[in-house]
Amino acid sequence: MSSPLQSPDSKNEEESCQLLTVPLPESTSPLINGNVNDDDDDEEEFTYGSGEKIHVVDFESDPIDGVDYSTVPPFSWKKLWQFTGPGFLMSIAFLDPGNLEGDLQAGAIAGYSLLWLLLWATVMGLMIQLLSARIGVATGRHLAELCREEYPKWAGLLLWFMAEVALIGADIQEVIGSAIAIKILSRGFIPLWGGVLITASDCFLLLVLENYGIRKLEAVFAVLISTMALSFAWMFGDAKPSGQELLAGLLIPKLSSRTVRQAVGVVGCVIMPHNVFLHSALVQSREIDLKKKGQVQEALNYYSIESSFALLISFMINLFVTTVFAKGFYGSQQASSLGLVNAGQFLQDKYGGGLFPILYIWGIGLLAAGQSSTITGTYAGQFIMGGFLDLRLKKWLRALITRSCAIVPTIVVALIFNRSESSLDVLNEWLNVLQSIQIPFALIPLLTLVSKEDLMGTFKIGPTLERVAWTVAALVMVINGYLLLDFFIAEVNGLLFAFLVCAGTAGYVAFILYLISRGCGNVANWFNLLRTKGYSYAGQ
Repeated sequence: MSSPLQSPDSKNEEESCQLLTVPLPESTSPLINGNVNDDDDDEEEFTYGSGEKIHVVDFESDPIDGVDYSTVPPFSWKKLWQFTGPGFLMSIAFLDPGNLEGDLQAGAIAGYSLLWLLLWATVMGLMIQLLSARIGVATGRHLAELCREEYPKWAGLLLWFMAEVALIGADIQEVIGSAIAIKILSRGFIPLWGGVLITASDCFLLLVLENYGIRKLEAVFAVLISTMALSFAWMFGDAKPSGQELLAGLLIPKLSSRTVRQAVGVVGCVIMPHNVFLHSALVQSREIDLKKKGQVQEALNYYSIESSFALLISFMINLFVTTVFAKGFYGSQQASSLGLVNAGQFLQDKYGGGLFPILYIWGIGLLAAGQSSTITGTYAGQFIMGGFLDLRLKKWLRALITRSCAIVPTIVVALIFNRSESSLDVLNEWLNVLQSIQIPFALIPLLTLVSKEDLMGTFKIGPTLERVAWTVAALVMVINGYLLLDFFIAEVNGLLFAFLVCAGTAGYVAFILYLISRGCGNVANWFNLLRTKGYSYAGQ
């Protein structure tokens, strides 16, 4: 499936150095040229129905004589507003309860010293999400659908299984985070398992919101993000962190052996496997004619702006949480024991009641984070299951199936781990490991497909950006590999368990190498060349 190496001329094209600004000549890609017949277009209308998509002003559906559709029109604030929405839904994954727990622990244990890493981790996450948006806009299909078509059936099913496992792991953290918030706000009247059941109803809320249109759904998420921003900004104002230390933490890279684990957690929380699949589907909610390259490029430009702004807001929220706990608990005896369960009470003890008790401000922010992330998790589950398995089910049935896959194990977990705070912390560690394992199975297919010229046409990434993207992906995978190694060294006991872990690791690495070898870009070509030389050397 690999394409031949590009010529030197094509490698030096100016487009290779830019993520969303590319020249717009005629493409050989049938998806970009529009050589696909209307029947095929109808069959692929899976992510959003034609009646559900938002019509963008000045995007004509029929060609007009004399109009050059290969050029990008001037910037329009009105169009930017119409494209605003998918990036904010995507940004929810940067604000889920798992991220908030990583923020508070980084602040309590490392103080302000890891703020620079939080900033650059967000930048890396933005680049990955822009590539996800790029492949969704340029092809008109989302990543799960493309994986089903690109890989053999066995590999596609394995990728689907990995994506579902990652989604369930994230969903358990999000649902339990919401349940903890409900327990806080009800003053302990509603137990953890009761909060889980309440949160489980969000799939029906999603169905109700979808019936009112995608813009109404996006508006609800805007309210939830605003609630988080106001809640944690209020906490930031109450805590009054040091501005000088905050600025130094952002600008001066600093890392010690004592804070390595928190640093790994900060980076590891940025790339959520299900979010990579989700964003490539969300961007298809706007009507874009793939035959008009200027229109495709314009959409990419607007999505780039709105996604950047959305992640700027998510960075500020994560910054608020980290600095509040850095100011209050860095160097204290409580620092190592802080988690989602007891964070609210520790804040209350530290900062007192005030006009509105900080415990409930924390609970409101945590509830908004949990509810918004569980709804986007349901949304992502529909696209992942439908795309990989090519399911054409009614929305309510898809939502019910995907919600049940996550809620049933979450209820079991809530009942088992409700006995103590320490047991929930252990559970959270295992869930972080579970999601870290799945990261390569979202990143590698994304980078492989976005580099394919026969799929992306002129919108494929160039060699420079490809190298940068693979470097970022490798960095994220190495960091998460460190987390896995550290975890297994501490947790793996017994000969049988060690043997199973080693066997599973061998299969895991083999599948990653297989996925890399299926690529067609410079990295895949280099890998295949290295593999061929290795075989030749072994045969001598």
